[in-house]
Amino acid sequence: MPTNVYVTEEELKKQEKIMKEIAEENKGKNLYYHIETYGCQMNVHDSEKLAGMLEEMGYKYTENLEQADVLLFNTCAVREHAEIRVLGRVSQMKELKARNPNLIIGVSGCMMQEKNVVEAIKEKYSYIDIVFGTHNIYKFPQLLWEALNSQDIVIDIIEDTKNVIEELPVKRDSNLKAWVNIIYGCNNFCTYCIVPYTRGREKSRKPEDIIAEVKELAQKGYKEITLLGQNVNSYGKDLDEDITFAKLLYRLNDIEGIERIRFMTSHPKDISDELIYAMRDLDKVCEHLHLPVQAGSNKILKKMNRKYTKEHYLEIIDKVRSNIPEISITTDIIVGFPGETEEDFLETLDLVERVRFDAAYTFIYSKRAGTVAANMPDQVDDAVKHERLERLIELQNKISLEKSAELRGKIVEVLIEGISKRDSNKLTSRTRTNKVVHFVGDESLIGKLANVKITETKAWTMQGELVEVIR
Repeated sequence: MPTNVYVTEEELKKQEKIMKEIAEENKGKNLYYHIETYGCQMNVHDSEKLAGMLEEMGYKYTENLEQADVLLFNTCAVREHAEIRVLGRVSQMKELKARNPNLIIGVSGCMMQEKNVVEAIKEKYSYIDIVFGTHNIYKFPQLLWEALNSQDIVIDIIEDTKNVIEELPVKRDSNLKAWVNIIYGCNNFCTYCIVPYTRGREKSRKPEDIIAEVKELAQKGYKEITLLGQNVNSYGKDLDEDITFAKLLYRLNDIEGIERIRFMTSHPKDISDELIYAMRDLDKVCEHLHLPVQAGSNKILKKMNRKYTKEHYLEIIDKVRSNIPEISITTDIIVGFPGETEEDFLETLDLVERVRFDAAYTFIYSKRAGTVAANMPDQVDDAVKHERLERLIELQNKISLEKSAELRGKIVEVLIEGISKRDSNKLTSRTRTNKVVHFVGDESLIGKLANVKITETKAWTMQGELVEVIR
């Protein structure tokens, strides 16, 4: 397995040439692809790039697996449950392959950066055609060409790339909202997390490349962008120029046509006053901050290698709210980390009570091979983990309901995103604080900004009445 690879212009031109050759070969044929994506928004955006390349090569998207000529699984390695789920799903494809021997099945993403998973696929899933990781998506045209012209499994894994690869084709899921990567990889090495091993070290995109992409999105009619990174607050630290995440936000805020700017995810240890003030002062940056805390006990935070304390986290929250009173704050919390006692868990509940998050994504700790925490002593009993998780969810649900109820009767600005999946007579929209509002309205309003009066509230979704269209 090669270690770090520098991807040259010649290599990228080679992939473009292969794409054109496959497209020429596919001309006049009705060929289809299907992609199933697991995990975070980074994976979703990776799948958009894979879809973009497939469409360039003459394939069309289909929901019907039976119709697909190329079937890809873009995988996640963050939690063991996700890994088991993916492999279970892939195993179901054996019969599909038997019925359609010409079907190309590929597995990509974070799971493929784990050597044991690749070995398991070679041994147990011989009907898989392509295996590749997170760092060589750019090489997919060549891997597909090899799979189409060989009976052997095509495996191509590299540990990391030294450079950021720009200008890959993208087939976005929405024509209104877009994901935009600003930094890849992670340098934090939290003891429970495998991401630094699967995504590599931090690599920031050049600001001019990000700005060019966002300007192009604005010209195409996109209204909202979400800036992506494992830790967006680290943006620019590896670049030889005077740029920070906050300074990038100022430059993006000036782009005409973009109405809203969101970002995720932020690491508490790198939140700066400069960023807080940018969020306060920039009119397009939405009042929503996702700030994973993971635990409320300083002992557990230290074991997690999070590099902040409960007190520091609370200071950040106080500063954010004093500058942006209407902000919504969401978080991630892990329950049952090795060594977590009842007293440690009560510290987490206390933090949740004091911060009053709008929502929390809560997880039971599970071992991940290759991480430091997997070998830690004092692993918590599963029954205890589940009991604690139930208590945490009960508390957070109560707080979420109370926070949403504060909006009842208020008029809020929303971006109208589409027709509600649950009620075709209603539109679905999102507030600047990232809460979903459903209301009766004509579908011609999709893509507009509007003021809506909140009439009913639940923990995270609401019902409203249209007051006026802004623009």
